[in-house]
Amino acid sequence: LNTSSTKERAFRSNVLNSLKNNFLQTLDQAWDDHQKAIATITGVLQYMDRVYVEQNNVENARNLGRMLFRDEVVRYGCIRDHLRQILFNMITQDRKGEVVDRGAIRNACKMFMTLGIEGRSVYEEDFETPFLKMSAEFLQMESQKLLAENSASVYIKKVEARINEEIERVMHCLDESTEEPIVKVVERELISKHMKTIVEMENSGLVHMLKSGKTDDLAFMYKLFSRVPNGLKTMCECMSSYLREQEKALMAEEGEGKNPVDYIQGLLDLKSRIDQFLQESFNNDGLFKQTIVGDFEHLINLNSRSPEYLSLFIDDKLKKEVKGLTEQEVESILDKAMVLFRFMQEKDVFERYYTEHLARRLLTNKSVSDDYEKNMISKLKTECGCQFTYKFECMFRDMSISNTIMDDFRQHLQTTGVSLGGVDLTVRVLTTGYWPTQSVTPKCNIPPSPRHAFEVFRRFYLDRHSGRHLILQHHMGSADLNATFYGPIKKEDGSEVGVGRAQVTGSNTRKHILEVSTFQMTILMLFNNREKFTFEEIQQETDIPERELVRALQSLACWKPTQRLLTKEPKSKEIENGHVFTVNDHFTSKLHRIKLLMVVAKRKETGPELEKTRQKVDQDRKQEIEAAITRIMKARKKMQHNILVAEVIQHLQARFLPSPLVIKKCIEGLIEREYLERTTEDRNIYTYIQ
Repeated sequence: LNTSSTKERAFRSNVLNSLKNNFLQTLDQAWDDHQKAIATITGVLQYMDRVYVEQNNVENARNLGRMLFRDEVVRYGCIRDHLRQILFNMITQDRKGEVVDRGAIRNACKMFMTLGIEGRSVYEEDFETPFLKMSAEFLQMESQKLLAENSASVYIKKVEARINEEIERVMHCLDESTEEPIVKVVERELISKHMKTIVEMENSGLVHMLKSGKTDDLAFMYKLFSRVPNGLKTMCECMSSYLREQEKALMAEEGEGKNPVDYIQGLLDLKSRIDQFLQESFNNDGLFKQTIVGDFEHLINLNSRSPEYLSLFIDDKLKKEVKGLTEQEVESILDKAMVLFRFMQEKDVFERYYTEHLARRLLTNKSVSDDYEKNMISKLKTECGCQFTYKFECMFRDMSISNTIMDDFRQHLQTTGVSLGGVDLTVRVLTTGYWPTQSVTPKCNIPPSPRHAFEVFRRFYLDRHSGRHLILQHHMGSADLNATFYGPIKKEDGSEVGVGRAQVTGSNTRKHILEVSTFQMTILMLFNNREKFTFEEIQQETDIPERELVRALQSLACWKPTQRLLTKEPKSKEIENGHVFTVNDHFTSKLHRIKLLMVVAKRKETGPELEKTRQKVDQDRKQEIEAAITRIMKARKKMQHNILVAEVIQHLQARFLPSPLVIKKCIEGLIEREYLERTTEDRNIYTYIQ
């Protein structure tokens, strides 16, 4: 071993002399010569290694030789630092794409591993730890350069390329155990430290990718960010901010008078786009799913009118006016609407509006088909239970029974020979409580001919169902009127006006069928007897409430010319006392059948109507909350306040989310009415009074 020590000093001298020229080659040669010498010595000392070393628990000859080379050569003086710097310079050059001797780097790393004596301590201490520190510094500078010069998508691709290059470099130059730590350094320096900067890059970050539909770039970003802690969370936060901005934009458009159907369609389009990214870019990731669900729940519930608008959207899709959609397309749209419905907290408000809109479709025969209606009801029933759809199903039952009644009535007319005076009457007998009838039915003096027809039906029905009452719901009725216009149909310049499909019986006579409401019918039929009426005279003759009368007259005299059946003096959109109405004899239309129901049909509620609906909803909710409290207390007998409130919320959240304050008021109301009482020992504990 003394001879070996002398050799080590000779090796060291050669290495020191080569610091400025062929250093790695000289060191590699010295290491090779050392290993050959140690192999010879080990062969001579086999017996010592086998007997003495094992008995005295000391290092064998091979390990002692390695320790000598480590201490006398590799770690001597400036050799270690110089070796490290040479290797780092070569690796930096390799990172920049320059040609280096990778074999020399690999041999040096193998030497470090061998000198570790069955471990990687030398490799880790002399090379890997400082190498990782040097790499972090290099990557810090590189990240700043890449961020300044590239878009987010290009940056992401270059980071991925850098990771792959580092892995490949480890395979060819370093020990394989370095792969994981160097990749972590790259991820930390190029991704983790700049996540927010990357996703928020102007005109190229995550929001830009979402807006531009860059599915592949988003997939690259997802793949890269999934490598680091909180990477996907950062992406989700940015995506959430984007969705909240979209919410504000949709709300702003809705505030500017955007059609409710377009508003819901905007939500569905946004949901479809985000779902596409979820599938194609984000690997259907659970965190992204959760974020999307949370944001859309916030969005749909942020607008208090969402239940009304969603019902109007479904109403639009289930009407006969919808053209160009196949059955599969309508089904797909309804399924998407159900997704928004699931996000909605105020399902009871939706139920109220859906009842009104369904009633309107059924009574005006506007529905695409009963099958579609029942399919939609089935979807709602699956989601919310049979109690939610009970009224809807009863409405369909009433329609079916009414069809049977009308068949019997027509048979009765044929048998008895009773005449309806030329009126083709269809009556729908509605059960009180199932339909959105008004508690105080608006008055209306129905004209004699339809009144006579209805009285014939009334006698027929009550003869068969004694003890029942029939109350006309004028606001829910409709009529088809045969109308004839006699005035000239020329423009001011004298040119002729085409009449399209209108039936012409003379040079100027046009016949049309007018689809109108009961109120409109009552007003129009007045003009069979007189040429003109004032507003007060129409009100006196028809007895229609002023609010309904104004709405009907506006639709007949103030809307677009193609539906302006009456003229008004003075010419304004307001209806006031003293205004005079006459038939518009110059009226013409290319259509033989003219639909005026769409003009008077409500699209969305006005302020007073909305307030009235909300009051009804609050009244209904109070009853439901009290009923839930009573059921729970009857079963539990005794409960603490907070536990009772939590259970009531859980019980009702499928329909709406009651506030704890409202629940408290309902509890106090039940205490006053002696359904509950507070315990003497604790006023926060209630007992049920038998």
